[in-house]
Amino acid sequence: MAEFAVQSEGRSEGIVIKDDWPGYSLDLFSYPAHYSGDLDCVIIPHGVIMDRTERLARNIMDDLGNHAIVVLCVLKGGYQFCADLVDRIKDLSHNSNRTIPMTVHFIRLKSYLNDESTEDLHILGGEDLSLLAGKNVLVVEGIVGTGKTMKTLLKHVEAFGPKMIKVAGLLVKRVPHSSACVPDYVGFEIPNRFVVGYALDYNEYFRDLSHICVISDTGKMKYKI
Repeated sequence: MAEFAVQSEGRSEGIVIKDDWPGYSLDLFSYPAHYSGDLDCVIIPHGVIMDRTERLARNIMDDLGNHAIVVLCVLKGGYQFCADLVDRIKDLSHNSNRTIPMTVHFIRLKSYLNDESTEDLHILGGEDLSLLAGKNVLVVEGIVGTGKTMKTLLKHVEAFGPKMIKVAGLLVKRVPHSSACVPDYVGFEIPNRFVVGYALDYNEYFRDLSHICVISDTGKMKYKI
C-alpha cells in the first residue's frame, strides 16, 4: 500500500497514484463476469474510494459547515461519487453541531467519443441555472482530465451569479496540456490511463462496476462505436 498512497498532504492534490503503479490483480476482487477480459487491473478498490470520500466530506464540512449549498452533480460519470459524498456529508451533519443544508441539481456533460475527448461539449440541463444566483455552489464531478471541460462549465455557471463556487472531483488525471483547472477537493490524482467503473463509463458500459479499473484494449474494441 505504500506505493499506492505516495502523497496525501495537500487538500487539492488528493492521493497521488504514481505512473508506474501496476494496479491490483483482478483476481483479488469480485467484479461482473460479463466484463471478463475487458479490464487490465483494479486501480482503486471500492473500499478505498469510500474511505477517501468520507475524508472529502469532512473537509467540506470544515470549510462550509453552517452554510447552505447547492450541489451541482455532473452526470453521468459523477452520479455515484455525488450520491456517496452527499450521504457522507449528511451523516456528519447528523452527528455534529455543524450542519450543511443541501439541495441537489443535475446537469449532464457530453464530450467523449470512445476514449477521446472532443471539442464538442454539450451541457444538458444547464440552460437555466438561475436557481444558483446568490448561492454557494459545490460542483461534483467524477473525473477531470485536461480541465477544458471544467473551465467551460465553470464559466457557464458563473454567468448565473452564484455567491461562491467550489469543485469536488473524485479523480484528476495527469494529462499533457492540462489547463491547471484543479478542483478544490480531489480524491485521487491518477496516471493518464482510461479508467472505468464507479459510474465512469466507456460508451455507457462499465457503470455497474464498483471498483475503478483500467479498461483493456480488448474492452475498448469490444464496446467501440
